[in-house]
Order: sequence, then C-alpha cells, then structure tokens
Amino acid sequence: MAFPRGRQEPRRSSSFYIISGAVFVAALLIGVWVYSSPAPVREESRVSSATSKDASSSFDESASDNTVVDESPNTSKSDEALDEPADKETLTTGTTETTSNESDASQGNESDEEKEASEDTPSDDATSTTTDSASPVSEEEKIIEDQQDQATTPAVIESEVGKNHDEKFKWKLCDWESSQDYIPCLDNKKWLDTHRRHKHYEHRERHCPSEEELPKCLVPIPAGYKPHVKWPESRDQIWYNNVPHTGLVSYKADQQWVKKAGDKLVFPGGGTQFMQGAGHYIDFVQKIYPAIEWGKHTRVLLDVGCGVASFGGYLYDRNVLAMSFAPKDEHEAQVQFALERGIPAFSSVMGTQRLVFPSNSFDGVHCARCRVPWHVDGGLLLLELNRVLRPGGLFLWSATPVYQDLEEDVQIWKETTALAKDMGWEMVAKEFDEVSRVGVAIFKKPENNTAYEKREGDVPEICPEDNKPNAAWYVNMTTCLHKIPDTKRTEWPEEWPLRVKVAPKWLSEKDTGIYGKAAPEDFRVDTEHWNNVVNKTYLTGLGMDWTTIRNVMDMRAGYGGFAAALIDQPVWVLNVIPSDEPDTLPIVYDRGLIGMYHDWCEPHSTYPRTYDLLHANHVVSSVESRCGVVNLVMEMDRILRPDGWAIFRDKKETLAKVAEIVKSLHWDVTLTFNKENEELLAVQKRFWRPEASS
Repeated sequence: MAFPRGRQEPRRSSSFYIISGAVFVAALLIGVWVYSSPAPVREESRVSSATSKDASSSFDESASDNTVVDESPNTSKSDEALDEPADKETLTTGTTETTSNESDASQGNESDEEKEASEDTPSDDATSTTTDSASPVSEEEKIIEDQQDQATTPAVIESEVGKNHDEKFKWKLCDWESSQDYIPCLDNKKWLDTHRRHKHYEHRERHCPSEEELPKCLVPIPAGYKPHVKWPESRDQIWYNNVPHTGLVSYKADQQWVKKAGDKLVFPGGGTQFMQGAGHYIDFVQKIYPAIEWGKHTRVLLDVGCGVASFGGYLYDRNVLAMSFAPKDEHEAQVQFALERGIPAFSSVMGTQRLVFPSNSFDGVHCARCRVPWHVDGGLLLLELNRVLRPGGLFLWSATPVYQDLEEDVQIWKETTALAKDMGWEMVAKEFDEVSRVGVAIFKKPENNTAYEKREGDVPEICPEDNKPNAAWYVNMTTCLHKIPDTKRTEWPEEWPLRVKVAPKWLSEKDTGIYGKAAPEDFRVDTEHWNNVVNKTYLTGLGMDWTTIRNVMDMRAGYGGFAAALIDQPVWVLNVIPSDEPDTLPIVYDRGLIGMYHDWCEPHSTYPRTYDLLHANHVVSSVESRCGVVNLVMEMDRILRPDGWAIFRDKKETLAKVAEIVKSLHWDVTLTFNKENEELLAVQKRFWRPEASS
C-alpha cells in the first residue's frame, strides 16, 4: 500500500460567513435569492454532497449477457466496479461549445452548497433517448450510428446555458513569463525563493503550492501552435511552434540531438552516446548480452537522464516501453520534446526522495551519460535503482567511467563497481564499440537473497522491516538494501506479449482483489470488462480520431486493464495509481505496462499540452471530499493538448459538476451515456483561451 498524502486543510464555504452575520442581513439576502432564483434543478441531475464510495459505482455500457459480476459492496477497496447487465440506459449524444467573457477566476471556488442553490441544470444541446436495453449490443450500435451523424467541431452555440457558465467560471489567462510551460509543483516560486538547498537537487523535486496558493488561471497556448505531428512521424520531427525552444539546437549541435529545419524541429536519432544512432546502440547491447532479448524478456525499462528520449523512441520499435525522465530544464525542454514526439517521459530527479514507482518492477535501468554520481552518499542513488529494479533485472551503464581512462573516470569506476559488488550485483558484460567509440557495462541484480547472505561485509545494511519498499510518495531514499521477496514476485514474468494478458503468478486465490473477489478472478474479469468497453465503445463509438491519439494517461488505472485493451493500438498509456488507494502498480508492471503513483489533489509533474487522452474512471468522486473539482479539471486542461480528449466515468451528480466546468472551458461535450446513477462523459478540449489581461 503506498503512503497517502493528506495535506489538504478543511474548506469552509462563503455561506458560513454570511450566515454568521446579522439576522436581518441574512434574511434580506435570502429574500433576494428567492426573488431571482433560477428554475428548479431536475431531480435526476441534482448535485449531491454525498461522498460515500460504492463498489458498484461503475458500469459497462457495452455489457453482454455472458458478462455478469457480483457487485457486492466492498468499501475498503476501490470504488470501481465491473460489467453488469444493463436494465435501462440513457444515451445523450451531440456537441456543445459555449462562449465566455474573461474575468476573475475566483468564482470557481464556490462551495457545493452555493452551486446547488444558484445553478441552472447543466444541459447539452443534444439529442436524448431513453430505451429499454433488452440487447446491450444493439444499444452500443445505436451509439455508433448516432456518433457518425455528429460533427466533432461544431460552430459556436450562443445558448443561455453557455452564458450562465461564463458568468459562473470567470477564467483568466496565466500571464507571467514562461507560464505556457508552467508545472505547478516544479515551478513553485514561493518555495524556491525561500529554500536554497541545491546540493541534492532539492530544488528540482516536487514542492506543490497549496490549493489556496495554486494560481487559478489557464496556461497560454504558444503562438502558432498546431495539432501535433502524428506517430510515428513525430518521433523524427515536431512543429517548432508547439515547443518553441532552440537552446538544445545550439547547445548539443555536435551531438545530433535536435536540429531546426524550417517550421519543424528534427531529431536525427543521435545523442551524446548514440553518434551512430540509437538503433545501432540498441543492436550493440543485444549483441554483447543476448539474454537481454529486447521486447521479449526485457519489456519495461527506466531511462535515467534521458536527453530527448531517442533511446526510448527507438526501443518502441522493439516492443520495449521505456519510462524516460530528467530534471526540468536541466537541458532546455528535453522532456517536453520527448512528450511532443510521442515518447513516454516525465520530469523528475534523483535527489532525496524515492522515485514514484514500486519496488522490483523494471526489467532494466539505463544510464547513458546521465551524470548521476552513483558512488557518493553511501551509494544512496544506486540503492534507489536497486529498489525499483526487478530481481534478475539489468543495469545498463554507458558513461565515460566505463570506457575512458581519465583519472576522475577511473576513480568513479572503481568506487561504483565496488559498491555494486557489495550490493550483490554481477557484472555480466562490458564491451567497447569501435564504431561509435563508446562502451557499455551491464550489471545484474541478484534473483534471491543468497548473494546478500554471502557478502563479506554488511554495508550497505539490510533495510529494517518497517522500511516498506513500495512506499514511494514523498518518501526519502535510504542507504539500505531491501530483501528480495521470498514468496511474491520472485519469478520473472511471462515473456512479452503473453505477460499483458495473464495474471501474475504470485496473485493468490487467498488474496482479495480490489473488487472483492479472489485476486486472480478479479484480474480476469477486469481484463474482460475493459476489452469490452474499449473495443465496443471507445474505439468506435465516441467520434474520436484514434490516428491523432498517442500519449494516453489512465488517471486511476486499477489493474491496468484499460491500457492492456489498447495494446494493439499505436499508443502508450501512463497508468496512475492514486497514492491513497490499494497498491496495484506492481501488477501493472508485471503485465509489461508502465505507471506511477500520484495524488490527484496535487498537480502532475508533466508539462502542459502533453497528453492526447485522459481516462478518468471515478477519479473525480474519489477526490472531491478532499479537494476542489474545479482545480482537478483545471489541471486536466493544463495536461491535455488542444483537440485532446477526456473520458469521465463517474456518478451522475459528480459528472454534472464536471460537465458545467468543461463547458465553461469551451470543451465540446460529444457524448454522455447514462445508466442508473452512473454516467460516461466524453469531451474534447479546444483551442479556446481567455483574453490576456490588458
């Protein structure tokens, strides 16, 4: 179980202070409200303040008769549910786009009570149909048929509803220098101005503003921004105006990182260590250590200090998913370049805190001139790699200490290899490539605890039992070795691609899954559920052009079933497991998928405009008791590319709030699907931004 982060102070609505005023004034305000109140809200759309979780709080709009799940509540687990037979469903299709006047965004902080008292019912300019769904499949076909007749880029609809949204949510544009690349938890000026600790890269770690301090504004879109180049062409070239930074063009001109050619940035596939191209380097590693078996034995890899992530981009051709990371602005916009290219990456640093991954998860870790001092501070950083590396996993080190004989390099090599030996690592290969003039050393983590027991010394020490290896959300690194599990996760997963389909061998019938069933059965039914939903609805029934979808985030991923269902599509999915929910991220990695821990009451560490699709399965209802829905949707707006999509699945009353907010952002609401108290809401972000302040 990942450690939770509870940093949110209780909020009081403004009505608290009004009621505490003079009785006469309160009565007068109530009188004014009664006189000017809008029409009553329909019962089925009323916003509820209930925050209780229900295990049967999801639905499958594509359920078939042979897919039936026990929906008994299990409040100690996830509030997601699986397939259930449909009784009565309501389908709403169409698109809406509204107009808005730019002004102060503080209206977005109204309390739920004030919203319920003062709102018109959220509504779509759409067609609503209610049917008895004797045949769920025919209802699914109805969705697809209706969507084929819907325009996904409608003209502006000047509706009274739109005016109400504009008056309620008065968005403004973030207007400070470099705000178009704003990452709230990495650009917290207040913290940076008062803390000068840089020795261990504390200034590059997450320091989030409080909910009250978070700027209530929308990040601007760069001038001349265009819909991104489609994959796979995007691996080699992107629009310059989408990421208008040229620092790397000149700084790394001799290393083939990136070049400017007209209105595009071109990536030759080179780099500091890849002068003959990343493909040549990948082949060289396979040659010197055939057991690595790219895309079969080795599927998920962590790339430390990734440059512009060409290594990860070319590994994708070998069926390898590389999670690349580097500090924000260590080199200008390198992670932003990677994401614009369609390559998995995020901004992070190896400083004082653990990486946001579970233990024993990555098949390999790679460092090519990553400039991380593995040998200092008692081996703190190398021990963190050991934590996330799977038993039997590989550390690929390609840096000057491996193949150059300068005095400093020789000393670093000596100290690092001595530390690796003390950690039980075995050096299984070390070769110099005469063509590219670089060398690679490959180390293997032990597969069991025997290597630790045979050590001559006891440094690094074995971690105490209360040092939980999977605790990774705002947890400090430690200079100790975690024991390799004796019973769980000791065997290497099945070879790819079989591993994405089968439950990990360590899942026991005695373990209870997140839906209340025996864990292997939970896993199986979840996999079937998301296969149904993705293939019967998402791929064909939402009006999405999937050729434009490359970077996908599942904001509450469970077992990773949504990502697994998309495995045949040319997309990659970042599976996010909320830090306060059951820890299923080890299962995600054992399936050959990638993900991280996160708390959605805080902004994510990605750049603006980096994802094409956000999948929010009961995300809003899982956090709305702790933090504001407006801030969450504002963060999704920051993350999504213009023309990107969000799919919400949640309680009807929860999505009524969401629908109102996204309409105020001028997103198109293209489909809503109702079943009992559940709803699916598919929306598309557009290019709208508030006018800049004069």
